[in-house]
Amino acid sequence: MRVLLVGAGGVGTAITRIAARRSFFAHMVVADYDLSRAEAAVGALGEAGARFTARRVDASDEAAVAALLAEHRCDVLLNATDPRFVMPLFRAALSAGVHYLDMAMSLSRPHPQRPHEACGVKLGDAQFEMAAEWEKAGRLALVGIGVEPGLSDVFARYAADELFDHIEEIGIRDGADLTVDGYDFAPSFSIWTTIEECLNPPVVYEAGRGWFTTPPFSEPEVFDFPEGIGPVECVNVEHEEVLLVPRWIDAERVTFKYGLGERFIGTLRTLHLLGLDRTEPVEVVAEGGAVVRVSPRDAVAACLPDPATLGDRMHGKTCAGTWVKGTKDGSPREVYLYHVVDNQWSMREYGSQAVVWQTAVNPVAALELMAAGAWSGTGVLGPEALPPRPFLDLLTAYGTPWGLREK
Repeated sequence: MRVLLVGAGGVGTAITRIAARRSFFAHMVVADYDLSRAEAAVGALGEAGARFTARRVDASDEAAVAALLAEHRCDVLLNATDPRFVMPLFRAALSAGVHYLDMAMSLSRPHPQRPHEACGVKLGDAQFEMAAEWEKAGRLALVGIGVEPGLSDVFARYAADELFDHIEEIGIRDGADLTVDGYDFAPSFSIWTTIEECLNPPVVYEAGRGWFTTPPFSEPEVFDFPEGIGPVECVNVEHEEVLLVPRWIDAERVTFKYGLGERFIGTLRTLHLLGLDRTEPVEVVAEGGAVVRVSPRDAVAACLPDPATLGDRMHGKTCAGTWVKGTKDGSPREVYLYHVVDNQWSMREYGSQAVVWQTAVNPVAALELMAAGAWSGTGVLGPEALPPRPFLDLLTAYGTPWGLREK
């Protein structure tokens, strides 16, 4: 297997560090708009970097990406960029005749008249509209294979296959007790993506009603996370699992709730109030009188620390998991399948902070299963369309086991 990895930020760099320890691929090209970032990711691998090459590419340039795939005879494109670049990379992979993986799906657009009641363009709609083209090409686009979405969807599939006869609700619940020394506000993941997820209308799925939306931060609940993290208030957030799970798994209700905390929510509300969550460029008079166009959200991101650089100052654990409620053999059952990463462990073992490492390990495992033939298919598929047990076993083999808690 020959892989083109596009994006050498925190998650992309963590992918290289995880993949370097595995033997399933022949070569990985690490490409980024900023060549120095790609070179740094490869250079940090030392002798283990012999199977890696750094290249520059503009992720929005489909022709350039397709040419890079052809030049290096790649079999698969792994997208580690932010969601703005999903569609050009998705189309480039299809045009080049290679498989495709991502960790976030094509962007949504709220309903123009009823944003907090009805869906407009949903996450992933643009990708699923091209499913027939992928099937015709005989190639697999495996979408949403990070940790959330990704591992959370695998958990849902495992629960449906082995733990339940009937499912009332599948609820993804994400929480952490992470702190960052020296910062009052320092998101542990891309602020661009965090704003997109948290300020868009959350989507909920109910059988018989389908997908619908609510106001941001709706339906707060306190969820008790395992391994010492403890109770965290979680709220509805727009996320891909709610759009993916019902396509392949029968459940009466599907939700995603994120443990943000009152202070984090307050900061996001302020950004929205000031219009700093907007992606449309505004004109700014720069030094010397020149007028430049800047996206307010990009400006916010530029003012905050790069999450990939926070590992040395970060303490605590992050937990991603899937809560499932239903019946088994006629009796009520409620479980939480989860994966916890301790930042101290991920920094010591890989030099990557916990949140980006937890995201990165899943597409590497998926690539390994594809290389072995344990995961295969054509068209546009989510992780829940594939057998869960090989993935969960491989995750444990990577030294990062998952857990199951009966509620």
